[in-house]
Amino acid sequence: MEYRRLGKSGLKVSALSFGAWVTFAQQMSEEEAEACMKAAYDAGCNFFDNAEAYADGQAEEVMGRILKRQGWRRESWIVSSKVFWGGDTVTENGLSRKHVFEACHAALRRLQVDYLDLYFCHRPDPETPLEETVLAMGDLVRQGKVLYWGTSEWTGAQIAEAAQIAREWRVAPPQMEQPQYNLFERHKVEQDYLPLYESLGLGTTIWSPLASGLLTGKYNQGVDSATSTRLQMENYQWLKKVVERSLEKGRGRQVEELGRLAAELGISLPHFALAWCLKNPHVSTVITGASRSAQVVENMKAIEALPKLTDEVMRRTEEILVR
Repeated sequence: MEYRRLGKSGLKVSALSFGAWVTFAQQMSEEEAEACMKAAYDAGCNFFDNAEAYADGQAEEVMGRILKRQGWRRESWIVSSKVFWGGDTVTENGLSRKHVFEACHAALRRLQVDYLDLYFCHRPDPETPLEETVLAMGDLVRQGKVLYWGTSEWTGAQIAEAAQIAREWRVAPPQMEQPQYNLFERHKVEQDYLPLYESLGLGTTIWSPLASGLLTGKYNQGVDSATSTRLQMENYQWLKKVVERSLEKGRGRQVEELGRLAAELGISLPHFALAWCLKNPHVSTVITGASRSAQVVENMKAIEALPKLTDEVMRRTEEILVR
């Protein structure tokens, strides 16, 4: 495993990490979830990603019990949570000081930890003054309940404004962003955040590196051609529509061409897609997901494909993407 600094912070995260989105408490049993986490940890993964919204908090409960049973030294792993969608009432959503504090405490209880290594504002909240959110996050850091805080799917301008407020109030600034990033989703990481890597030392913990399964090739014959996927789940029909729109744009043809390029290199398409994300020096870690431990073992091998993505291979990749 390779380890990278989280932006300019001193924290080192595994280049490949493991997340609970969709799978925990929804797609697989707790026993299989434990097998997945153990396979990731054994491969050198030290970062486990979660959120209050994942399975309405149940994903954090499952992860917390697994961490407790495994008994890994707390110093050896990193765990995150995210705050925004917490419940049915108006005070259980958004980034108000009240919800930020209560969501943090709830995550600590569910994960059975004394502090969160990383805490993300899951989305920007237009109904809460940014200053209120920044100061609430700063207080959690000061209290030792959060070590580093950041954002998810914010714009570069919003992150820069939050950092400016943090400087003015002399509180901890946002240090990482969790955007979607893959061969088909690139704007934020490669353009919008570009000034922030140097000025703020921004780190990125990217999600959906396989474009919700599109970059595995399993949807080349249409989204209904693959069974037992998250796209068939009732709560994720919105995700199915996203993949369908991508296929309508001709992404299927590009996936086939990328698959042929990967085959030339002697690697699988998923390994190619994961390694491509890792080629970006501004990517601190690539969050992977899986519903079976065998998938975790396979995903973690993607680090071995990184040297095969030479400048020439990257050039050919760009040619495929612009056709």
